[in-house]
Amino acid sequence: MGSQIGVLFRVTTFGESHGGALGAIVEGCPPGIALDLDAVQAELDRRRPGQSRLVTQRKESDRVEVLSGLFEGRTLGTPIGLVVRNEDPDPKAYEAIRDAYRPSHADFTYDAKYGHRAWAGGGRASARETVARVAAGAIARQVLRSLGPVEVVAWVDRVHDLVANVDADTVTTAAVDANDVRCPDPEAAARMEARILEVRKRGDTVGGVVRCLARGVPAGLGDPVFDKLEADLGKACLSLPAAKGFESGDGFAGTYLTGLEHNDPFVPDEAIGIATRTNRSGGIQGGISNGMPIDLRVAFKPVATVFREQETVDRAGHATTLMPKGRHDPCVLPRAVPLVEAMVCLVLVDHWLRWRGQVGASPPVPLLG
Repeated sequence: MGSQIGVLFRVTTFGESHGGALGAIVEGCPPGIALDLDAVQAELDRRRPGQSRLVTQRKESDRVEVLSGLFEGRTLGTPIGLVVRNEDPDPKAYEAIRDAYRPSHADFTYDAKYGHRAWAGGGRASARETVARVAAGAIARQVLRSLGPVEVVAWVDRVHDLVANVDADTVTTAAVDANDVRCPDPEAAARMEARILEVRKRGDTVGGVVRCLARGVPAGLGDPVFDKLEADLGKACLSLPAAKGFESGDGFAGTYLTGLEHNDPFVPDEAIGIATRTNRSGGIQGGISNGMPIDLRVAFKPVATVFREQETVDRAGHATTLMPKGRHDPCVLPRAVPLVEAMVCLVLVDHWLRWRGQVGASPPVPLLG
C-alpha cells in the first residue's frame, strides 16, 4: 500500500532508514536490454551521503546488488530485484527522542496512521528510502534510451533566495555535476554553497527548487483524463521527501500572462516537421506530450531536522523539548537532483510503454527538441 509507482513499468520499494537494507522490485522492464550496472551505480553515487561537506556525513557506499531479472548482462523481462545494504546505521542516536514528535517530521502522522513506527531516523519516511528509487530510475533511464534519444537532466535552480542564471536549453549533466551544489551556474553555485554552510554552522537548514528538463520526448505520451502526463509527473515528484511544490512549464508564473501571451504557436520546421515557437506549456498540452522539451520544477522545503532546541509534545501529549542528534543534510537540493531525474525517468518510461502497448508502434510524430 503506497510503495508502488507505475502501471506497465512498475516499481515497488522497501526498507527503512536504519534497517538491514533497502531495495526495489522492478516489473515490466522489456527483455533483452543490455543493462549497464556501472551506470546504475553512478546514479547511486550522485545520491549517496557523505559525498561532500554540504550533505549528511553518514558513511554509506550504497553498492547495489542485482538479485534477479538479469542474465548475461541483459534483462529477462522478469522482475528485477535490487538491494542496497545499510552499512552505517545508528539507531542509538534517536533513542533519546523515540517518544517525542520532531516538528514537521512524519513521526506524529505515522503514529496516527499505524500506531507503531520505526522511530530511528524516521524509518520509511526517511530520505534514505530514495536510494531504491534512484536504482530503479537508473534502469528506467536506460530503457528510455533504448526507445529513443531521450535526455533527462536536472539541476539546482534556487537555494533559499539565491537564483541561478541558466540557459536551460544547453544545460548538461557534466555542467551540473561540476560542483557540489549541482548548479550549472558557477557563480550562483559558489553563493549557494556559502549559504548552505552558513546555515549549517548555526544549526539551521534551507530549501529551494530543482528544475528538470526532458529532451527528446516524443509527442503522444500521456493519457486523459486522470492519467495526464503532468499529473503523473507531479505525483511522482511530490512523493519525494521534503517536496512541497510542483510546476510544469510556466506554472504559477503563467497566471500573470494573458492567453495570447501564454499560448505556444505551432510553427513548421524543416527538420522535425512541427514545433512550437515558445514552450510555456512545458512540453505538455491536454495532459499529453507535444514533442517539445518537458520542463518542470520541484520545490523542496528546508530540512525539518534543525540542531536547535525546539518545543514539541511526546506520545502522551505532554509538552516537552527536544534537541535532535544524528546526521542530516542542511539542504536536500544537491542530492535531490538525481532523485527528480529518477522519478521523471520512471514516469516517462511507463507512459511510453503504455503508449506502445496501446498502438503497437513508436509514436508517429518526429522527436522534437
